[in-house]
Amino acid sequence: MSSTFFSKWLTKSSAVREEGGEGEEDSGGRRSGLILMWDKKTSLFIKLSPQYQGLVCGLSRNYDGNANNDFTTGAQVTVVDPVEFGNSWKVSSSCPSVSAVVHPCASNPYRASWAQKQCSIINSDVFAACQNQVDPSPYYDACVRDSCACDSGGDCECFCTAVAAYAKACNEAGACVAWRTPRICPLFCDYYNPTGECENPSGDCSSLIPALEGKDMTV
Repeated sequence: MSSTFFSKWLTKSSAVREEGGEGEEDSGGRRSGLILMWDKKTSLFIKLSPQYQGLVCGLSRNYDGNANNDFTTGAQVTVVDPVEFGNSWKVSSSCPSVSAVVHPCASNPYRASWAQKQCSIINSDVFAACQNQVDPSPYYDACVRDSCACDSGGDCECFCTAVAAYAKACNEAGACVAWRTPRICPLFCDYYNPTGECENPSGDCSSLIPALEGKDMTV
């Protein structure tokens, strides 16, 4: 994934630009009001300053606080079909249009039971402190879908990312859930903190980027 992926952010009145290296957030995030966080795997988070509320458009929706017009096409027409919405934002006309979306579990039925069992952690007592604050249903459905779409049932990357998304939402709602274990999606600090790299002494990042899962987890 290169910086060209992030080179343009469409707005109705102006262009917001943010270009940084792989897995990095450029200091320009403070200037442009756009912060991109990528875990070098399957998670990408976009944080946009309130000053752009209602001014953006595209696959990341329009950020106007109205969920009823989220599927607004490139022609500024609100539709209900997510496929039609997605096709309208093709960057190049040479890209083929998607005609139908088949549920990954239907395409890969042998993964369905594994995905459902693994993702049941979202509906379990592990997240009991959060379930009344953040509805687990859409996160469970997304987890099953993503887990079925992974290359293999033994590859837990999609599953872990999906559960982490719910944990992030819980954390933002004030419910910090310690769901990771040595057996379930463990985090290895040496991956995120390679030997030889020192921490930021000024701590500037912590004021810009919220903890993703727990109050004791900062970047």
